Amino acid sequence: MSSHPVETYLKDLSEIYRTGGGVAEESYYGPLENLLNETGRKLKPRVRCVAQLRNTGAGEPDFGLYTTNQFQRSRDARPMEGQKPERGVIECKPWNDDSFARSESAQVSRYGKKYGLVLVTNYRDFVLIGHDERAKPIRLESFRMAEDENTFRAMLAQPHKAAQQHGERLVEYHIGGYQVIKKWLSYREKAILGRGLRVEEAEYVTEMARRIAALILMQPELDANYEAVKADTWPWPSQRTT
Repeated sequence: MSSHPVETYLKDLSEIYRTGGGVAEESYYGPLENLLNETGRKLKPRVRCVAQLRNTGAGEPDFGLYTTNQFQRSRDARPMEGQKPERGVIECKPWNDDSFARSESAQVSRYGKKYGLVLVTNYRDFVLIGHDERAKPIRLESFRMAEDENTFRAMLAQPHKAAQQHGERLVEYHIGGYQVIKKWLSYREKAILGRGLRVEEAEYVTEMARRIAALILMQPELDANYEAVKADTWPWPSQRTT
C-alpha cells in the first residue's frame, strides 16, 4: 500500500534535512514539486508543477503551475514557448520564515500582477494570494501545518503520524467549503469571469459555503427533530362553517 502523498512529502523533507548538507530553501524544492504534481495528476485537466521559471519581467518564480494543454506533448518537461502558467506561480521561503507576513511583499505583488495567483509557502504554511479589481493583493485561502519551525521539525521525525493528522486536511482541507491544494491548482474564477473575484464576492461565497457545511453537519439532528414534530402533530379542529 502506497504512502499518503503528505507522508512522502514529509519523509523526503526529513531525509534532506538529516543530511545536514542542504540549504534553507532550494534544497527542499523537490518534495514540494512532487506533492503538487501528485495532487495535480488527479485533476481534470491535469496540473503540472514546473520549477525555476525564467524572468519574463516580474522576477523568477520558484515554480509555475501549468495545465496539460500548455504542453505540446504530455511527456515534455517544459511547456510550450511563451506560455504563462495558467494556475499561477509559487514563491518558497525557508522554514523559519513567516510566509503569512511575506504574503504581502513587493516580490509577491509583482508576481501577482504578472501571473494572477501566487502560492506563498515556507513548506509548513501555505497562503494563496490573488488580486482584486484594483490590482491590490488579497489573501484568498491559507493552511498552517505547524505553528513554528521547531514544531515542524518534530513533525518530520514522525511523518506517518503527521500525515494522519494533517494529510487529508492539507490535500482536501475545507475552508468555507474549499479544497485547498486542489482549489489552488484548479482556480478558475478569473478564466470564467474575465476577472478575479471581488473581496465582497469571495466573502459572500465563503459565508454561504460555511452555512451549507453547518446544515450538512446538523442534518441528523434536523431529521430527528422533523420526525419528532411529525409524530406529535396537533389535530387542529376544522374551521369550516356551514
